[in-house]
Amino acid sequence: MALLRTARVSRETSTPWPGLGLAVAGAALAWCAHHVVPAVPMLTASVVLGIAAAHVPGVRDLVRGPARPGLSLAGRRLMRIGIVLLGFGLGLDQVVRLGWATVAMVTGVVAATFFGTLWLGRRLGLPGEQPLLIATGYAICGASAIGAVSEVSGSEEEDVAASVALVTLCGTLAIALLPLLQGPLGLTDVAFGRWVGASVHDVGQVVATAQTAGPAALGEAVLVKLMRVALLAPLVAAVAFSLRARRRGLRTPSGKRPAPVPLFVAGFLMTAALRATGLLPPALLDLAHTAQEGLLAAALVGLGTAVHLPTMARTGPRAALLGLGAWVVVAGASYAGVLLTT
Repeated sequence: MALLRTARVSRETSTPWPGLGLAVAGAALAWCAHHVVPAVPMLTASVVLGIAAAHVPGVRDLVRGPARPGLSLAGRRLMRIGIVLLGFGLGLDQVVRLGWATVAMVTGVVAATFFGTLWLGRRLGLPGEQPLLIATGYAICGASAIGAVSEVSGSEEEDVAASVALVTLCGTLAIALLPLLQGPLGLTDVAFGRWVGASVHDVGQVVATAQTAGPAALGEAVLVKLMRVALLAPLVAAVAFSLRARRRGLRTPSGKRPAPVPLFVAGFLMTAALRATGLLPPALLDLAHTAQEGLLAAALVGLGTAVHLPTMARTGPRAALLGLGAWVVVAGASYAGVLLTT
């Protein structure tokens, strides 16, 4: 008992700075990797660097020891702040201009992807909250959505990092694959842009994929993608409400009941509303975008360090099968939706 008490005190009094410094350094390296090889998204590089750090001798001891409190803090707190800043990039006024038919199409694609992936993940027997997290990542906006839902579901760091790795891998593969399908599927540039915006996960991956078909495709893709991002807040709120109903009576360690809508989701909606006013100067929006990318990258480095590859290998085939199935669902549903609305 004395040893357990000593270990607990040690964890509580340990400083987060070594871990936060490691997360920031990893984010800086990910930024460099992205600028050297633009095809590699910064957030994807962040996860990979975090996973690598957790398995390199020497660094591994730092990750599991003195840096662990700060890395865990980065994975939670920096993720929340990054999601709040994500709202500054959401042009609600532009999204509304797409029309109700497109809104209905995107909502249908998100619902079909989320529930279809969740069902398949449960049937495959993936552990923990991985089915929920992967379903969210495919349905909305990749790593950012996974981080948001993990905050209300209380998911294990390893489940979060494994889900981010799978979703970002599939999104990166889409950059090479989807442009090859535009001709065979008979899609115009505008229709192709909408298909990419409705089916690719991360905003950066959407841009990289759609720009291959020109500016018209890129503009449509970004607008449709922003509409999917706008559904992040209601989805997180719905997950929180569902979990509250399932775990009725659950309280946080402080003794308080969890909020029906997490504060960071309210913050996301507030920043999106501020952006929609048109009063914010472009320089401030650019600064918010840079800060958002940096914070999310540092958070994903922290999450990546929680991944244990031998454990992942045991569920690897099932996770890969779920990723493939989710990819088919989101691509098929969005393709059908595009054909109906263009």
